[in-house]
Amino acid sequence: MPLGPDYGSGGGISGSLTVVPPLQQPPTTTRQAASVLDRSMERSMFLELALAAMDELVKMAQTDEPLWMRSLEGGREILNREEYLRTFSPCIGLKPNGFVSETSRETGVVIINSLALVETLMDSHRWAEMFPCVIARTSTTDVISSGMGGTRNGALQLMHAELQVLSPLVPVREVNFLRFCKQHAEGVWAVVDVSIDTIRETSGAPPSFLHCRRLPSGCVVQDMPNGYSKVTWVEHAEYDESTVHQLYRPLLSSGMGFGAQRWVATLQRQCECLAILMSSTVPARDHTAAAAITASGRRSMLKLAQRMTDNFCAGVCASTVHKWTKLNAGNVDEDVRVMTRKSVDDPGEPPGIVLSAATSVWLPVSPQRLFDFLRDERLRSEWDILSNGGPMQEMAHIAKGQDPGNCVSLLRASAMNANQSSMLILQETCIDAAGSLVVYAPVDIPAMHIVMNGGDSAYVALLPSGFAIVPDGPGSRGPMATTTSNGNNASSNGGDGPHRVSGSLLTVAFQILVNSLPTAKLTVESVETVNNLISCTVQKIKAALHCES
Repeated sequence: MPLGPDYGSGGGISGSLTVVPPLQQPPTTTRQAASVLDRSMERSMFLELALAAMDELVKMAQTDEPLWMRSLEGGREILNREEYLRTFSPCIGLKPNGFVSETSRETGVVIINSLALVETLMDSHRWAEMFPCVIARTSTTDVISSGMGGTRNGALQLMHAELQVLSPLVPVREVNFLRFCKQHAEGVWAVVDVSIDTIRETSGAPPSFLHCRRLPSGCVVQDMPNGYSKVTWVEHAEYDESTVHQLYRPLLSSGMGFGAQRWVATLQRQCECLAILMSSTVPARDHTAAAAITASGRRSMLKLAQRMTDNFCAGVCASTVHKWTKLNAGNVDEDVRVMTRKSVDDPGEPPGIVLSAATSVWLPVSPQRLFDFLRDERLRSEWDILSNGGPMQEMAHIAKGQDPGNCVSLLRASAMNANQSSMLILQETCIDAAGSLVVYAPVDIPAMHIVMNGGDSAYVALLPSGFAIVPDGPGSRGPMATTTSNGNNASSNGGDGPHRVSGSLLTVAFQILVNSLPTAKLTVESVETVNNLISCTVQKIKAALHCES
């Protein structure tokens, strides 16, 4: 790729970048004048940091050995920490005491062109929509430059984000960072992120202790023929490992939790789904019932499924999307997190008190086998105690990608007798190289008829439950494995001993309405019920897959 530290032929950035001036009235006091000066100095520091971060990202994306080495396990790339420290000066100061590093790089071909991807990354709303299970919440807090010549070239903005791994055992990562976009050549762009906490501390802003900081991370995008692009993604972070449960440390330290592989895999899956949505032909795998749904009906159903999955993720990770209150109930298992919130005036949810319970467990089963078992409606009665004990029938199926595991389905539970009403369940399943999801919610039959005819899905009330599945980390041997993380680069110690087992980390989560009155008091019985629901479901899954402890 025609890249280099001179930023291509577009001219030097520092000399031509148009910086949006702060919206300030002329200063009337010495204090105001000092404030304007501080702000101006802060912005020039941001620009200097952005240029250094861009230089580092491009080199990290381009350079192979000795900076990156191939792992013997799985062939993934590992950063040579000594070579990195020789090559780069620290952009944002030294690593805090007790923090560990994770670094990853991934390259993939994606069905999106460079301009469209750049626009997505520079718009916080579209960025969150493209990576829904990775980003819990994000916002653009300040635009320092909107770019040059009506393009995103040279765009520089401040952003805030909450990033998540779908488990209650991994805290949400809250980061404040600069995002800088640069065109390096025709059809070649780069977008870099870098934490700003050190600048904010030196400029007199109130200190904010975060458990994670983002070193230069982002992607280099190069256009390819036929609307595709080659994306090289680099993720580099330092974080406080003590906040992460032992079970998930190998996953995170290998870069598989928040790393480049997950961003690229999600991007590929989402872009494939968008390509299918924009296509005028209905995929062959869509059932005749789904094929009969209008294009607007398919969009409405997919939009409802996306809302369901977003709310599932928010419940698992306790992000600030909803105002959850954590409960410390005496009779709840240690690794089960129970939370509650009030649902009022939200047409997309039943009103009342919502209880969320989530836990993560290790299973000696491959992620693919676990995913196939949980998404199969014919096997649902083996774990779902709400399925009336009988088989379920798939009423509609909308494909979201080439993999049959990426789809939205409408399931019907068979009524066991004449007194039981038939129940519909909306289910979304997703799978890619980084992990998989099975999310579902009971839905009202008349409401789904409206949605399938293209009606507004915002008024369909639902509470999601489901599963998130990830590999247990490269080389890990399950929960009894000893994992080590040194101060330089956290890594899992998974040798090739005789006890090596390939397994999965399974997150199970339920959201249930325990009282239809938002003013009602939560009872101990309600908490015990949802705790029992979680433990019973986990036991049924273990029994069905013959992996009881």
